[in-house]
Amino acid sequence: MKVLKVNGMHCGNCKAAVEKAAAAVPGVSKAEVCLEAAELRYEEASPVDVAALKAAIENIGFDPQ
Repeated sequence: MKVLKVNGMHCGNCKAAVEKAAAAVPGVSKAEVCLEAAELRYEEASPVDVAALKAAIENIGFDPQ
């Protein structure tokens, strides 16, 4: 499982939005947010373009690190 820090998440709606955006990126097979750690944890079915993953998260208003 890979980890990406994401700033700006505060609630269940934030969690759901980031998980949905990440899951839509090609190659992501599972996406799970940990609000307490401000992290997106994801599994790859195939190599994931991290820039595309970050862009998908930025497009919904969050700050991926």
